[in-house]
Amino acid sequence: MTENEKRILEALERLPAEQQKQLVDYAEFLVGRAGGEPGAGEADAAAPGEPESPRSVEKDPEEGPVQAIKRLRHTYPMLERSKLLDETTSIMAKRYLQDKPESEVIEELEEVFERHYRGYLRQFEEE
Repeated sequence: MTENEKRILEALERLPAEQQKQLVDYAEFLVGRAGGEPGAGEADAAAPGEPESPRSVEKDPEEGPVQAIKRLRHTYPMLERSKLLDETTSIMAKRYLQDKPESEVIEELEEVFERHYRGYLRQFEEE
């Protein structure tokens, strides 16, 4: 076991259950940010000149912010992950650094993805 693994486990053991969940969620978020989901978020081939429609992905009532990001990436695969990265990172930082409620974070994430999708659609209107 590496020194970092030991430190993380020690920190995890000292936290209450809710904060342990937050730490795991944040670690999963960082894995996703580093490209831990091969192929997720990549655009499927749409008909040339036509925008791709969002996929129907059911929202789990128990989902946290990390799961919401995964759901939104699957809902909007046509969006470029790099364009969403700064905003999603900032929102997640608020969750963990300012202890913002999960429901507010998820709502904000949904708004960001929807706004980016509207921008994606505008590209097709201009053609």
